[in-house]
Amino acid sequence: MNIYFGFEEVKKINNAVVTTGSFDGVHLGHKLILKRLSDTAKKINGETVLITFYPHPRQVLYPETSGRDLLMINSRQEKIDLLRDAGLDNIIFVKFTLEFASTSAQDFIKNYLVDKLNVKKIVTGVNHHFGKNREGDIEELQILGKKHDFEIELIPSQDVQNVDISSSLIRQAIIQGQVQKAQSYLGHSFFIKAKIQASGQPQYIQMGYKSRNLIVEEKYKLVPPCGSYLVLVDHMQKTHKGLVFISACSETAHNLIDLYVPTLPEQQSETESVIVHFIRPNKIESDPTLLKSAIIKDLIHFNQIEL
Repeated sequence: MNIYFGFEEVKKINNAVVTTGSFDGVHLGHKLILKRLSDTAKKINGETVLITFYPHPRQVLYPETSGRDLLMINSRQEKIDLLRDAGLDNIIFVKFTLEFASTSAQDFIKNYLVDKLNVKKIVTGVNHHFGKNREGDIEELQILGKKHDFEIELIPSQDVQNVDISSSLIRQAIIQGQVQKAQSYLGHSFFIKAKIQASGQPQYIQMGYKSRNLIVEEKYKLVPPCGSYLVLVDHMQKTHKGLVFISACSETAHNLIDLYVPTLPEQQSETESVIVHFIRPNKIESDPTLLKSAIIKDLIHFNQIEL
């Protein structure tokens, strides 16, 4: 998969078949759209292209209202990995700014999709809007298609609605610690890709349980609530059973996440990372005292905890 950070980086794409969207979570609904995109591209010997924006447009346009507390299911790197696995050919991350938001619908299509990508087909929903103040709609897109010689393939409104509903349900499930429910919508485990530090909180180490501190670098990454979680950890092409303890009871507090994996080898470098797949919560608890007791219990009985 080719990854571009801005249209100026894009190299030649053969018969570009384009869609736009956040694709946060790359869940089952997104995968249906990606399959539609791929099937369409195969018919014209083309390549699939996803245009997505970073940061999320709501965070830029509405920083004090709907964008203020918006957290993402995936970090940017996590999204890249999922889209690569889903078979996407090209992804373009567009830096979303107030200046970019002022681009008219006509200029967005002409300057970027036509001039930069030489688009052949656009796959989109029937209620899609684009450009400054969302002035462009499907009727406008069809007019521009005839003018610039590209085709429109519409995704049924029900499929688009299912994508939006699924994303909301997944976020809500994660916020509530219901990682198994989130997985049912995602079609894969909810996971966090993070760097690890050599040691975690002293209280666990003093008890004889060597934990590691997980560093989540992207501040908009959604993490589950305070609690103890059974996890599987991918590290150096091996998978380990472990526990994650989230002690900072805030959706955006990433600095108090401890990982306990007794079989994890000694850290080799400061940039070492792991992928933590959340299996289920053992105990969700916002009371610090009760949470500490639950963590101690899980540490003691770790070997008896079954997947």
